[in-house]
Amino acid sequence: MKENKSSMSKEPNMKLVLLLLFIGSIISIILAIGIGPVSVHPGTVAKIIMSKLPFGTDFINPNWTRLDENIVWNLRLPRVLLGMLVGASLAVTGVAMQALVRNHLADPFILGVSSGASATATLGMLFGVFSFFGTYALSISAFIGAAATIMIVYTISRVRGRINVTQLLLSGVAVAMIMDAVTNVITLSAPNALGLHNAAFWMSGSLAGAKWGYLTLPLVVILFCMSILLIQYRALNALLLGEEAAGTLGTDVKRVQKILVLVASLLAGATIAVSGSIGFIGLMVPHITRLLIGSDHKKVLPVSALLGGIFVIWTDVVARIVIAPEELPIGLLTAIIGGPFFIWLLKRNSRA
Repeated sequence: MKENKSSMSKEPNMKLVLLLLFIGSIISIILAIGIGPVSVHPGTVAKIIMSKLPFGTDFINPNWTRLDENIVWNLRLPRVLLGMLVGASLAVTGVAMQALVRNHLADPFILGVSSGASATATLGMLFGVFSFFGTYALSISAFIGAAATIMIVYTISRVRGRINVTQLLLSGVAVAMIMDAVTNVITLSAPNALGLHNAAFWMSGSLAGAKWGYLTLPLVVILFCMSILLIQYRALNALLLGEEAAGTLGTDVKRVQKILVLVASLLAGATIAVSGSIGFIGLMVPHITRLLIGSDHKKVLPVSALLGGIFVIWTDVVARIVIAPEELPIGLLTAIIGGPFFIWLLKRNSRA
């Protein structure tokens, strides 16, 4: 009994954790907006944002310049909010994929999902293959590539009805290489140099050129997918025990797996469409979250979303200032951080 009480007392207070992460998100957003070639004081940033809220002008004295307002509201706030959404989406995608294959090494980047989405999105960008979808052509094309790739990798990695981890990683690497080769063929066949440059920069992962209109789709998708995953959190917890054990607990395993494929594809497609390919967020953030609060998906999902958003916000800040006035693609920075992290995970698992 004493051991149970002590273990329960060690469990983090989720309300406090979520409150601290929410406050951290707000602070990160305000500070990140103020950092750039033209610095804006955090107090001024907060005032400008509050003045745009309903009845905000009644309480705020507009003592800032027109330039400050334009920088904050039109340039940096959409970019920082997009970073928050992208980080949250990638982290939740990682959680969904790790539940699907029951392995904490799963990640949209490692398993080739990002490469598949990039291939079809590039095809649409350079040749207009999916232009009949209209405004959402890029998002739908990325979704198609992500869904096709995740189903291929998932099918190849199943041996005698079960996921083989070694085969999963190898098939993910193989499919990613195939999709990267397809992407290279598409870009080399680009009809013009400007389109090729834009596609290459986009594929490296970037939030440059973010607009308010870019926020709608990823926001709707992350809210929809998070709702589905939180409703299914008991089934996700059961999957950690294995398919047979989950089935004996009353979980419709095949139905849950189909839901996870759909959710992971939707999230990856919508995210890659607005930010390009940003790797390793879906690997690092869920793993760090589990180290902090355990493996219960009811806790892992919201905490991962907030941590992922904060991580991408600050990665984007570094990308903007490290070689200013030029900027680095975010995907390069996350690869520099995520590569060693993945190697550490492999070594850690091999010792277990």
